[in-house]
Amino acid sequence: MLGIINYGMGNLASVQNALDYLNIPSRIIDQPSEVRKCGSIILPGVGAFGVAIQRIRHSGFFEELHEHALVRKRPLLGICLGMQLLLDSSTEHGNHEGLALVRGTVESLHDSIKELPIPHVGWNTVTIGTSSLLLSELSTEASFYFVHSYYCRLTERPFVTGRTSYGIEFDAVFEAGNIFGVQFHPEKSQKSGLSLLKKFGTF
Repeated sequence: MLGIINYGMGNLASVQNALDYLNIPSRIIDQPSEVRKCGSIILPGVGAFGVAIQRIRHSGFFEELHEHALVRKRPLLGICLGMQLLLDSSTEHGNHEGLALVRGTVESLHDSIKELPIPHVGWNTVTIGTSSLLLSELSTEASFYFVHSYYCRLTERPFVTGRTSYGIEFDAVFEAGNIFGVQFHPEKSQKSGLSLLKKFGTF
């Protein structure tokens, strides 16, 4: 069973609808203890990093996600803000510590881009690395739907398996063993997004 974490800031219905379409059994996880009943976990996210990590800590999901990913070594996928939360820290409205499951920081697009609208909203082409397992069913480039004002910068570059460009080039996909992150929304990315979710469902 695939679990979708509900910490009050995720696009839960859209993610679950996409999984239902793919006939992948899933459930919304409201209590931290339910994480242990799931083989794989998706951490969605819409909103601000600081509020999100505070809710994850106060709800008890922080410890369970560490146990799931680092001790039991089960698959974990972070989507958009969920991807950012997996890293060490973010500069969004101050400095905030993340889940620190993967080394890296979350930076502001505002600091690097002056000539394009922020947030970055719309379809962008992702260049896919040859080592990607998550995107192995796609060609070397595929389009996905983005909505974000901050981006991830991975410390361990070999983990980066997808990059995109919007004023600057930035990390769009990482794969660190059993821990995965995507900056875009696969549940809103039509065939390419469904291909990604279908592949994650096999892990």
